Amino acid sequence: MFAVVVSTLAHSETLPSVTIDARTNQGSMRPGALHDELVRTESISARSIERSGATNVNEAVDKQPGIAVQVECSICNVRNVLLNNLPGRYTTLLIDGIPIYSSVSSAYGLDSVSVDGLERIDIARGAGASLIAPEALAGTVNLVTKRPTEPVAKLRTQAGSFGSRLAETYLAKPLDGGAFTVSGSYNRHDSVDANGDGISEYTGYDRRMLGIGGFVDDLGGFKVRSRIDLVDEKRGGGALGRDYGAIKASNSGNPFNFTRGPNGSPFVDGWVVPENGEFKPYDSGRGGFSEIIFTKRSQLVASGERRLGDGKLRLAFGAAHHQQDSFYELATYVGDQKQYYAEASYQLPVGTWLLTSGASYRYENLRSHGSTNAGVPVNGIDNYTFKVPGAFFQAYRSFLDDALEVNASMRYDKHSAYGGIASPRFNALYHHTPMLASRFSVGKGFRAPTSFFEQDHGILDTLRIDRRITKPEISHNLGYALNYADDRLAVTASYNFNRIKNFALLDPGQFDANGEPITVFTSATRPVTVQGVDLNLSYQLTPALTVSGGGELYTYRFPAGTLIFARPKAKAFFGLDYEGGAWDLSAKLVVTGPMDLNRFHDDGSGSQNRFNFDGTTKRTKSPTFATLDVRAEYAVNSRLSLYAGADNLFNYRQSKKESFLWVSSNGAQDVTHLWGPNRGRFLYAGAKFTL
Repeated sequence: MFAVVVSTLAHSETLPSVTIDARTNQGSMRPGALHDELVRTESISARSIERSGATNVNEAVDKQPGIAVQVECSICNVRNVLLNNLPGRYTTLLIDGIPIYSSVSSAYGLDSVSVDGLERIDIARGAGASLIAPEALAGTVNLVTKRPTEPVAKLRTQAGSFGSRLAETYLAKPLDGGAFTVSGSYNRHDSVDANGDGISEYTGYDRRMLGIGGFVDDLGGFKVRSRIDLVDEKRGGGALGRDYGAIKASNSGNPFNFTRGPNGSPFVDGWVVPENGEFKPYDSGRGGFSEIIFTKRSQLVASGERRLGDGKLRLAFGAAHHQQDSFYELATYVGDQKQYYAEASYQLPVGTWLLTSGASYRYENLRSHGSTNAGVPVNGIDNYTFKVPGAFFQAYRSFLDDALEVNASMRYDKHSAYGGIASPRFNALYHHTPMLASRFSVGKGFRAPTSFFEQDHGILDTLRIDRRITKPEISHNLGYALNYADDRLAVTASYNFNRIKNFALLDPGQFDANGEPITVFTSATRPVTVQGVDLNLSYQLTPALTVSGGGELYTYRFPAGTLIFARPKAKAFFGLDYEGGAWDLSAKLVVTGPMDLNRFHDDGSGSQNRFNFDGTTKRTKSPTFATLDVRAEYAVNSRLSLYAGADNLFNYRQSKKESFLWVSSNGAQDVTHLWGPNRGRFLYAGAKFTL
């Protein structure tokens, strides 16, 4: 008979979690292995996170086959997690299975999501991979918190290049019938200008985070876990320095040197207009090339489970308040968002079936105000309120003496703006042997687009948004993964297909009948299709030494103006990890293949029409490049460890080859020509104390 592991709080993002007790090799968290669940799930253990030195979720998941973090602005460094090379807005972040992040809070918020106190990070790729997050068209990243079983008191301090400073603390205390945790961190980094033009490529920041976790083993029969997180971050890019008030007030003159860097301008105080070769002077001060964002966020997530009859009842709740006060090249934007989430589900074995049914309610709003770079007030142009009640049902069963496991699910949401939407999904897991398994999935998901940062800073210098969008973004996807795992070797090969209809578009280059600038919010008339294969493996050469490797190969079909941030066709990954005696050593090499910049940046004319400051055309294809990260840690004793490392040891920077800045044919400047690393070699050293 099959053994059902009913969803625990740690597995709640995919209901249910099902495993076969005897198939232990399938449950590893090594590279190339999959979590022992029917839905394909790649897990990053707490130990792997610690050994990587990651300080937030972006750093923890980056540089893996099919998973990447992409920078989408060279000035503010907005970053998103990409799954299957789909845009970052299609990735949903979950905290213990609770979706409480939006396109607003993900834009800068993921850099402020702490990884202290986690048991693991689960990554499920594919639309509808999570029964409770149909908007995750690319997949989900679920942070699973750890219930402490012993007292822990840790302190970490670190100093590094570019004025980097880090201090972290984590406290955990089991109690009679429960436990609590407290984590806090302070992290700062100066902005980095590598080519000497006075405009940073890497954003400086000052980041403070506090997290409090609570666990109760029996609260009216419920086993409860909860977490409160507070974030306060200030980041600034463009003009160097932390005198943000002075930068904002500087709106005339030229403090920069536009002759610096490859294909720099022949003029210090301006650049060449490509269409006529004339000189265009720059006279907007430090503020004209600066972006400054202050973010404050408070959030609560809580969930509980208890036995009820022959089944299990789960209740979950989340609430978040996100505030963004920002300055974008003389324009201002102040956003205030509130989110709420509630869920109730019941899981019951019925004969040979395991049935899950439930309901959820999601509320999300945004209220904003600001001004254009000319100082004209703009209030509420991207305001929205979404109310989404939903219901879901899932059925699981095994066949062929437990060799075949299948589940089928259906979710229906009644969206306040887009009406009723059904999201079906089917998953199958076939155990060829105890060490070899196939996973197949096919499904559909939807996402309600908002006009906040769907693609670019297009909303920020406009007086009105003309909403012509009437349908949600719809994704159809299928995936197959073949996984082998024994005591030494773990390998997974997979294929992923994603087709997205009604791809949301913002076109800021429009004008109304009075000649005033407006932004048109609409949908692409043709679908966006991304498909690819990837391979991830590891092999334990000795008890202390493990080598890993992998690669990905993707193809893209999309109309101009949809996928506007370039992605490579191919990448390769190589890793080496040694953990023996007092030493812990690791190295990771990532080779990134060329990107078709002309195609991704196509403005609709068949060409990207991007130019350097000297009037020459931008590269149409990026070069192949490699980055190498290394880290060494030495345990002095059971309480003290010292470590040092280098990210991007080869010191490869895009700014050596080509500036992130560009101008259009009429000389208008922009800051989004992105294809390579925006920070060079980063050296760091630190100490970890266990009290």
